[in-house]
Amino acid sequence: MPKALSAHGSTQVTSQGTYNITVDPVRINTGDFQKMGVGYNRSQIPTILRFKEGEEVTINVTNNLSESTSIHWHGLIVPFRQDGVPGISFNGIAPGQTFTYRFPIQQAGTYWFHSHSGLQEPDGAYGAIVIEPRGRERIPAHRDYVVQLADKHPHPGNRILRNLKMQSDYYNRSQRTFQDLIRDARMDGLKATLKERRMWGRMRMLPSDVEDVQGFTSLINGRSTSQNWTGLFRPGEKVRLRIINSSAMTYFDMRIPGLKMVVVQADGNDVEPVAVDELRVAVAETYDVIVQPTQNKVYSIIAESMGRNGLVRGTLSPREGYAGAVPRLRPKPLLTMADMSGMMGGMGMDMGMGMGDHVMQNMTGMNHTDMTGMDHSNMQSSQQPPMPAMTPSEEKPKKKTSMAGMDHTQMQKPAMDGMDHTQMQQKKKAPMSGMNHAQMQKPAMDGMSGMDSMSGMAMSDGGDPFYVPGSGLTPVAYNGGKFLSYADLRAASPRYRHRAPSRTIVLRLTGNMERYIWSINDVKYDDAAPITLRYGERVRMRFINETMMSHPMHLHGMWSIIDAGHGPRNPIKHTVNINPAATTDIEVEADAPGQWAFHCHLSYHARAGMFRKVVVKGRAA
Repeated sequence: MPKALSAHGSTQVTSQGTYNITVDPVRINTGDFQKMGVGYNRSQIPTILRFKEGEEVTINVTNNLSESTSIHWHGLIVPFRQDGVPGISFNGIAPGQTFTYRFPIQQAGTYWFHSHSGLQEPDGAYGAIVIEPRGRERIPAHRDYVVQLADKHPHPGNRILRNLKMQSDYYNRSQRTFQDLIRDARMDGLKATLKERRMWGRMRMLPSDVEDVQGFTSLINGRSTSQNWTGLFRPGEKVRLRIINSSAMTYFDMRIPGLKMVVVQADGNDVEPVAVDELRVAVAETYDVIVQPTQNKVYSIIAESMGRNGLVRGTLSPREGYAGAVPRLRPKPLLTMADMSGMMGGMGMDMGMGMGDHVMQNMTGMNHTDMTGMDHSNMQSSQQPPMPAMTPSEEKPKKKTSMAGMDHTQMQKPAMDGMDHTQMQQKKKAPMSGMNHAQMQKPAMDGMSGMDSMSGMAMSDGGDPFYVPGSGLTPVAYNGGKFLSYADLRAASPRYRHRAPSRTIVLRLTGNMERYIWSINDVKYDDAAPITLRYGERVRMRFINETMMSHPMHLHGMWSIIDAGHGPRNPIKHTVNINPAATTDIEVEADAPGQWAFHCHLSYHARAGMFRKVVVKGRAA
């Protein structure tokens, strides 16, 4: 079992607790391969920190590595100096040094912690946090297990990034073959097949680019399928599974064949219970589910990658020594022209359109090899004092070049970090702030009556509204049953007074897959000004995904309230997944003064520039 750290000297409820963590080089054994990596408390098995709501914690972190390290408390509301991001909230922890974190525990639920230095997190520096509520759990269970997922690769993180920068499809083991061409020509006709191939070629993309990094071994609590993590139960008991996706790059689809999962918590916040057969866990998200096995039999906990490139099986068993069945991987999904539509500037999906009108900035001439990634202490932008919001002209990339074969001169888009768009004149086709979603005609959606607004795309094809219609990534449950959507999540109780946002900030998620450059509003982190918020304001952030990848966006220090159409009951999360070509709105209460990181939580996307600093001004930090 994962090792749990509790307050020293007492197992009772206390007002103060002290915890010790060491950061160590460790040998990682997945059963498929062995490698050196990073771990906590000298183990590849994730440490579990168990806190109590209302506790004042002291955490001593000793760095036994030969390089600087840090720990970020993912999803915890802490003072910004305790947030653990080098270059933004502190200087990091030097080799051989001990840094002491101190902060109050103001919440309950399931969270996690990880290094925010370099690529130590994908190399193994992650653990779990379980916070016991002051009273009892809203929905109690007889047993309680952490299910922490990871994607362990034989290559170290720095080598993976170097290979991706050299050749973006370096790790793509799912590229189409001549046999695929013959098959598709028989199904769709040779002319249509060749036209589709030309389209993808012009975009310098592959429809199989669902997961940037393949060849990984999936883990549950540091164990692979052959190592068989097991949770015990007695028939009839309710079992709480705290699912945490700590992967570097991999989304996991979770199922337990033969059991319904009742989702009771998302990113540490209680939601109205919803029974599902399967759910997708984006990188950095957490979900608590309750299952109730009634039979005296073994059940398989299956976490299958979204791209169907790997899976891990854990076991729920009435006794030790048993292992659940391991299913075959399901067919691999392919991205579609619908997923490509975000890259086309919202021009529609006419296959005869001039591809020269597509906008995607290459930021060539910029040196990405010197970025310290998630360790920002050496970046110029992290040394600058908080700056006011920039105008579009002030944040344009310094240099733009066109992709081969594409004319970018027709559609220039300004960078818009921190812009207040509420007064802008709006065009009909572009997703814009200030739009009254309540007046938009929407098709009827099962289980979503009473909606007053809805971000994301309409369910015109009967699918999930947070995917574009026709997306190749729209999930389908293994048994044809219920697959969880953000639209199903309703907060059990409102955290904030429901009010209109004062302004909208548009954040276009941009990049160039061929050169492996990732950015926001076409500007990578080390060229970007901070996003400035005023303390006490409520801000709407509109994500427009102009790439063909999913991006789990994580704002440190403040909650992200997803516009799922439930008004004051919209779900409250710390990480929000934005699917290809989709537009998704969140609202943020700027109630945490200081400087905060805001980034895509795919490790190599953040390292390659999809990152911002957010500054909350207006009250002494």
